[in-house]
Amino acid sequence: MTALSLQDALLLPNFSTMDPAGLAATLDKKLAHNQQTIDQLLNNQADLSYKQLVPTLEQLDDEISQLWGPLSHLHGVSNKDDIRTAFDECLPKLTAYATQMGQNKALYLAFVGLLEGEEFSHLSQPQQQFVKLQIRDFKLAGVALNPQQKTEYGQLKQQMAELSTRFSNQLMDATEFWYKHIIDSDRLLGMPESALQQAQEAAKAKALEGYLLKLDFSCYHSVMTFADQRELRQEMYQAFNTRASDQGPQGGQFDNSQVMEELVDLRHKVANLVGFDHYADYSIATKMADSGRAVEVFLLDLAKGCKPQAEADMRQLQKFATKEGGATPLAAWDVAYYSEKLRQNRYHLSQEELKPYFALPQVQAGLFNVVRRIYGVEVTSCRGISTWHEDVGFYQVGYQGKAIGYFYFDLYARDQKRGGAWMDECRNRQFKANGELQLPVAYLVCNFAPPVGGKPALLTHGEVTTLFHEFGHGLHHMMTNIDVAGVAGINGVAWDAVELPSQLLENWCWREESLRLFAKHYQTGAALPEDLLQKMLAAKNFQAGMFVMRQLEFALFDLRLHMNYDPSAPQSIQSVLNAVREEVAVIKAPQWNRFQHGFAHIFAGGYASGYYSYLWAEVLAADVFSRFEDEGIFNANTGASLWSDITGQGGSRDAMDLFTQFMGRKPSVDALMRSKGLAPGDKQGVSKGASYES
Repeated sequence: MTALSLQDALLLPNFSTMDPAGLAATLDKKLAHNQQTIDQLLNNQADLSYKQLVPTLEQLDDEISQLWGPLSHLHGVSNKDDIRTAFDECLPKLTAYATQMGQNKALYLAFVGLLEGEEFSHLSQPQQQFVKLQIRDFKLAGVALNPQQKTEYGQLKQQMAELSTRFSNQLMDATEFWYKHIIDSDRLLGMPESALQQAQEAAKAKALEGYLLKLDFSCYHSVMTFADQRELRQEMYQAFNTRASDQGPQGGQFDNSQVMEELVDLRHKVANLVGFDHYADYSIATKMADSGRAVEVFLLDLAKGCKPQAEADMRQLQKFATKEGGATPLAAWDVAYYSEKLRQNRYHLSQEELKPYFALPQVQAGLFNVVRRIYGVEVTSCRGISTWHEDVGFYQVGYQGKAIGYFYFDLYARDQKRGGAWMDECRNRQFKANGELQLPVAYLVCNFAPPVGGKPALLTHGEVTTLFHEFGHGLHHMMTNIDVAGVAGINGVAWDAVELPSQLLENWCWREESLRLFAKHYQTGAALPEDLLQKMLAAKNFQAGMFVMRQLEFALFDLRLHMNYDPSAPQSIQSVLNAVREEVAVIKAPQWNRFQHGFAHIFAGGYASGYYSYLWAEVLAADVFSRFEDEGIFNANTGASLWSDITGQGGSRDAMDLFTQFMGRKPSVDALMRSKGLAPGDKQGVSKGASYES
């Protein structure tokens, strides 16, 4: 099969010929066609069989995905004016359609009929699970509401979608608007050469001399970690942590304050409409956890176990910084800088010292080698595929000589591209109307600093783990063994379990056996020296307590913001965050810090009342990896078991059942505490009240 025919065979978007302006009209026709098809299907027969109902719905959904998916993706990776305009025009149409489908009582009753009918016992496990999840989602979408309430629900969902988009757009605009032009290189003392080269390239792009500092995370992280000039670190910190807010250099210009307040209120109303006391329980109804209160217990138990070590870490940092002439107390813009110096002092290891051994091409090849050893899958490059940028690659994942999935790789930061890293679906695994199997295709996106000065992109070890993390998501999507689209890959997976495969794969970034496969000097090819390797491994849990407490701060803020909201006496979002910080934060933020205004996970992503998922899934991932530790990190039988029990199962079974199938028991927090070096062999105060069962 030629590359060109591969493009057509996989029904891949042709990004080179896409016309965003015409999509809204095309989408209108498609949505109307879908509605008509579903109405006819439901009207023609009272008792529909699974084969009469579900394949038709899958086909209709896939056709919408082929139209909307590429535009939605471009909105994140190439947010030009025409893309943004088309996205804003199409989103309300999709939102209204989704609401209408979710409240279609005849369609709901068709699924109830499947559940209660004789045919149900003859369906496969994935088919049964899909039916059950559909019925659950119909209820959460307000299928039982009266007409007036349904209208209200639809209006609320529409407003929420628009506000989330506005939040994302304003955050991106604020991030790209600010820059710092510097002529005097003395102001950048301490900065690594690679960061200076990036700043020079950024200046040249604007026809400026000297250096240009921007708010993309790579540049921000370099300044905060290495810049000797404290005033520059403070200026950069303030610009980054007041983006899209009422504070800082852009105060009020791209302000998300009202957007966030309205979103929280609208979410509460939606939850109330469908019978929940608050949005947290509404959100958690689709997750592994029992309730918002159960999640709170889990988070507070972790805090109890981790805070003493985090506070000890902070005291040690302050003591060291004071000796180095740092401020007492340390300000937020001092923490990363002195932490790096302390790391170097304690372990004689600099993050910059490691970067030559983590050239992106070598790391990428190593990543593919690692997953080959775990699962037996082969990753190969495909040429001639239409992409949205010349730096984007396209790859096939194969097993025993047969393709099982494909993915796009977009790894470099650039203008008009949303920050962060993520995986998204391009195509789901499912059978098409003609009986052919459609293979899954993924979008995998990162924001690493691009190559400069004739050198390949050199990654920090933290960026290496990011790459492995996102690829773990991609494998979850592409290695699915399930043919029912609604529960294949990441579909139907409880949100607090969806991070398990991604966080699990990060563990191979810390094992000597896997690091030896790709940690090689980009110029000489020499392996990472043994002394550097041992220093890196020794530093693995450096300030682990502080890191966990930071994640707990985010998770508790998100949870309590939605769980404790009272529309009759609403607390300001800032006051909720302040109260959480008083309880768990060990790094004190200045009063003008507006972290929440850039917290896209919960205001523009799918993590509202769900940010705890990262810590929840980290418990699961650490526990799962303990089996590899016992049996060998490249044990083929363990990898095959992981694929058959978890990675390949998608949402076809409850996440807890899949976990216990693989581990032979329920999860324990011990492995996480041990992996963080916080409490070897001891839960350190983590109570048995933390529930992991749905």
